[in-house]
Amino acid sequence: MGGDRDLASVGALVADRARCQMLLALGDGRSLPAGRLAAVAEVSASTASSHLHKLVAGGLLVVENAGRRRNYRLADPEVAVLIEALERLAPTLPIRSLGQSQQARAWRQARVCYDHMAGALGVELMRSLLERGHLGPVYEAAAADPGQARYSVTSAGAAFLETLGVAIPSGRQPVRYHLDSTEDGSHIAGVLGRALLAGFVDLGWLQRHQRRLRVTPPGRQGFGQQFGISLGD
Repeated sequence: MGGDRDLASVGALVADRARCQMLLALGDGRSLPAGRLAAVAEVSASTASSHLHKLVAGGLLVVENAGRRRNYRLADPEVAVLIEALERLAPTLPIRSLGQSQQARAWRQARVCYDHMAGALGVELMRSLLERGHLGPVYEAAAADPGQARYSVTSAGAAFLETLGVAIPSGRQPVRYHLDSTEDGSHIAGVLGRALLAGFVDLGWLQRHQRRLRVTPPGRQGFGQQFGISLGD
C-alpha cells in the first residue's frame, strides 16, 4: 500500500511551456519523433531531448521504436484527460487577428481528444444519444455509486449506429465520457468514442487535421438529419 499521491511531481512536469506544447501536440494519440516535437515546442534538439526524458521518466509519455527512429506518444488515455482538465482551467490567450479568431472557433466546434471527438460536436452528440434513448443509465452502477452517472449503449442505440456503419463492441459495456474543456457538458470517450470518430471519418462526415476536425458539407447534413445537431459555419 502506497502513501499519498505526489501531485507536485506531475505539476512540475506540466509547469514548463515547451513540455506543454509537446503534450498538446500528442493529444490526438499520435506518435511523433523528437525532431518534430522540438519544432512544435520551438526548442533545440538537445533541450527537447531533456524535456522528453523527463516526461517519459514521469510516466506521461512512452517511447516507441520505429526502425532507427524513436517516436513518443502519450503513455495512457488518462494523460489526455489531464491535458483536457488543464485546458479547462488555463486562462485563454488574447486573440489578435481574424485568423486566430477563426482557429479558436474551429477548435471549439470540433477537435480530437486522444482518439475521440471533443468540442461542441462531441458534447452535442452525447446529448443527442441520451435524449433519443441510444444511451441509457447502468442502474446497477448508479445504485452502487449514485454520485457518478454511468451509461451504456441501448439495443435501440446499437441498431441505430449499425445503420450508420459504426461498429461497436457487443455487450453492455459502460460508456466512458470526459468533461469537455471548452464546452458546457461531456463528450463520449473510450471504445465508443473511438468507434464514432472512425465511423464518421469513414462516412466522409469528418476530416482529420491532426487535433482539428473539419465537418464536411455531407457531415453537416448527416449530423443534422441523424442526430438533430446544427453546426454553425
